[in-house]
Amino acid sequence: MGHCYSKKMISMEVNDVAGENPTPVSVQATPFQSPFPAGINPSPARTPGRRLMKWPFPPPSPAKPIMAALRRRRKESGGVVGTPERVVEEQQDGRREREVERERERGLDKNFGYLKNFGAKYELGKEVGRGHFGHTCMAKGKKGDVKGVNVAVKIISKAKMTSAIAIEDVRREVKMLKALSGNEHMLKFYDAFEDSNNVYLVMELCEGGELLDRILQRGGRYEEDDAKGILVQILTAVAFCHLQGVVHRDLKPENFLFATKDEDARLKIIDFGLSDYVRPDNRLNDVVGSAYYVAPEVLHRSYNVEADMWSIGVITYILLCGSRPFWARTESGIFRSVLRADPNFDDTPWPNISAEGRDFVKRLLNKDHRKRMTAAQALAHPWLRDENRPLPLDIFPFRVVKSYIRSTPLKRATLKALSKVLPDNELFYLEAQFRLLKPKDGYISFENFKTALMRNATDAMRDARVTEIFAMMEPFASMKMDFEEFCVAAISVYQLEALQDWDKIASAAFQYFEQEGNRRISVEELAREMNLGPTAYTLVKDWIRPSDGHINFIGYTKFLHGVTIRSSNMRRQ
Repeated sequence: MGHCYSKKMISMEVNDVAGENPTPVSVQATPFQSPFPAGINPSPARTPGRRLMKWPFPPPSPAKPIMAALRRRRKESGGVVGTPERVVEEQQDGRREREVERERERGLDKNFGYLKNFGAKYELGKEVGRGHFGHTCMAKGKKGDVKGVNVAVKIISKAKMTSAIAIEDVRREVKMLKALSGNEHMLKFYDAFEDSNNVYLVMELCEGGELLDRILQRGGRYEEDDAKGILVQILTAVAFCHLQGVVHRDLKPENFLFATKDEDARLKIIDFGLSDYVRPDNRLNDVVGSAYYVAPEVLHRSYNVEADMWSIGVITYILLCGSRPFWARTESGIFRSVLRADPNFDDTPWPNISAEGRDFVKRLLNKDHRKRMTAAQALAHPWLRDENRPLPLDIFPFRVVKSYIRSTPLKRATLKALSKVLPDNELFYLEAQFRLLKPKDGYISFENFKTALMRNATDAMRDARVTEIFAMMEPFASMKMDFEEFCVAAISVYQLEALQDWDKIASAAFQYFEQEGNRRISVEELAREMNLGPTAYTLVKDWIRPSDGHINFIGYTKFLHGVTIRSSNMRRQ
């Protein structure tokens, strides 16, 4: 087999990654030596950065390094007893750490208000995983509705909750698990308990193992058709989360479990410990996640749900070729690779992967988050599309329609021309979303958007305040929109620009614009349309044809984008 590794690496200082913070990712993303004693396996929820960090670069085969890592993990689990001097030293270090923790914990309220009778209701069994803040065990119900039922119990140590933020993270995780429980790809959540030492989260037990283990069992990678089935389940789960305003922030093969050991078992998404609520137009700025799966915009401290789509792109790359798209021996090196390197699509097995499969991965691993597909759009991609499988409702049209109804007539004319030449693949997605809004007599209104969103709402959507988008859509309250106008309103220029035939699409759209929307316009008027000041007049002048005063092709494409990065400094203060 050939090599699957990043094509190039441009050197860069560590501090360039995320401002002045040299170690921006939380403990859960640090691929250094395990902090657990010998004989304790890492948690199933831990990053492969910790399990598989010692891969050679480049790997001689996609399967070889994974299998070597598995053998190494099994060997390490045998348990090695340290010397007496080392044991004493570790005990002293432990005492010092406990003293520091006690100082930090003073004044923190660690009473969550959860049930106190965990021991009376469940009997704990063996440990099945261990993470930084606790561990997961099997358990069996002793009475009531859960009598005889095998469950998984995530035990979170209160001693490790050394800040108000850590306590709030636990509360948020419980709220999310309760709200999202019930979806076919979410773990069933039974209840939360607590005592003086721990918080106990009781959930459905998945006995089929991690997605990572299935990859290992298959020799390091999935065949393309089998990978599609996995991706459909992952995207369906993530689409549901994103609609509710939940960004997972730690998507990786270890955080997907199979419900049973059957080959066609249902896949479940787990571990919402790093998840957060995010409104459609808001950005998060805390840098968390697992190093190999973290999106570029996360390192730049400004991101939304698109960061999860990048992680899915990394997972897809691993599924298809058995190696990571971004690799380095250190955490800072990984970040430099994520920010600067391009994935390798040239070596085996990529030439044998379908063109649609390669395009799918590339559209997710686009460093510009605006050009990535949403989860629902990914399910509509030709590589995964199934006419008989309904697409989930997507929050994305809500966001762009909101902008459209506030746009100027000239902006609408440019978008209308672009809508005339949309590829069939994009129309498939838009038709599905229009149907989900349940039009009446071929038209949708503000009420259709509101009803569709509330039909899919959970408590998580309310906590994320997603419905605040309705206030921004208020000008749409008295409007009606047919499918043709919906296509105009729901266009994303950036996503279309990521298509291979964008140049042809833009040229064809400009021809429609010339016929129906192009008109004589002054430099001053065009600058005002783009929210540019007088300092930009010289630049804008080049976007207007001297012969007739109409917008030229370059001006048309610039206007579609709005203010560009280059001209943003000229924006009126």
